Amino acid sequence: MTTKPKTPFELFAIDALLSEEERAIRDVVRSFVDARIRPEIADWFDRGTLPARELARELGELGVLGMHLEGYGCAGTSAVAYGLACLELEAGDSGIRSLVSVQGSLAMFAIHAFGSEEHKQQWLPGMAAGEKIGCFGLTEADFGSNPSGMRTNAKRDGDDWVLNGSKMWITNGNIADVAVVWARTDDGIRGFVVPTDTAGFGANEIHQKMSLRASVTSELVLEDVRLPADAVLPGVVGLRGPLSCLNEARFGIVFGTLGAARDSLQTAIDYSIDREQFDKPIAGYQLTQKKLADMTLELGKGMLLALHLGRLKDQHVITPEQVSLGKLNNARESLAIARECRSILGGNGITLEYPIIRHMNNLESVFTYEGTNEMHTLVVGHALTGIPAYR
Repeated sequence: MTTKPKTPFELFAIDALLSEEERAIRDVVRSFVDARIRPEIADWFDRGTLPARELARELGELGVLGMHLEGYGCAGTSAVAYGLACLELEAGDSGIRSLVSVQGSLAMFAIHAFGSEEHKQQWLPGMAAGEKIGCFGLTEADFGSNPSGMRTNAKRDGDDWVLNGSKMWITNGNIADVAVVWARTDDGIRGFVVPTDTAGFGANEIHQKMSLRASVTSELVLEDVRLPADAVLPGVVGLRGPLSCLNEARFGIVFGTLGAARDSLQTAIDYSIDREQFDKPIAGYQLTQKKLADMTLELGKGMLLALHLGRLKDQHVITPEQVSLGKLNNARESLAIARECRSILGGNGITLEYPIIRHMNNLESVFTYEGTNEMHTLVVGHALTGIPAYR
């Protein structure tokens, strides 16, 4: 006898773990994704384009840009609410969540945490509204996992700073109004607030991507970019600054990846119920049900881990190693879920008629950025043994 199917999160009773406000925020973001993103995303991905400025204003009106920050036009929500928003955005597409993550958890967070009051007043309200777009320049072509080796430098020239160097794989780079750029100085690594109309600043969009196609990815080039003395972020010196920003973004990814996995899994469940072979739905075969059950277990465990980390973050007791646990597990398992779901759809799984191949390709990037799978493994290993194995 057949019964009414349950969704994976219903099996885990996830809603019972959320407050009424958290569910309301989640539902608002989900409705936005359903109405605005889903009807267009396959075409954006296919064409390798995104109406990013238009979407940024809409996301600003939605209230998700810097939503976990306080003041300056930001909503000041809980970490869990922010995580749930990231999950729903990435259920639409990783590129949409990346736009929000880079804006709020990297560029805005850096200014909010380490900028002067003038920086905050100048940039944060416009960025929260989506009227101004930010990017975050840390990674270089030769220095990804080892940012301490960066070559971009800033030197004093009278009262000014002069920046030279380049940054790679920068989301929002070509559409940004402001870049937070990290550079080597005589005093250590410092962050700089760089209006992108400054002479000597350039951005080259990266094309021919097979992942995150509905996202703007750029190389930043800085050639004798002259900035006033007050362009430097006064609140931090050293790698603690950019790494703390990355920790904020990684937290969003802990939730976000589950959105892509959930959307892939629900698509595979629905497809398997409708698709018939040998006179019955493929959902009725034991091999298919085993795949669905195993993926549901990993998705649910990942969600419980994300919520636990979110509660720790809201209590201000979360550690970077714990964020690494979440990013390591959820990016890895979400990618595995998307790949398995693709197999259930067979040949149909490789077309953009269904979202799975798009999620699968996107998750290949998410698996690598904000700390590779290998680096987060070593962070956890270091925490367990006390021995750093990075070199």
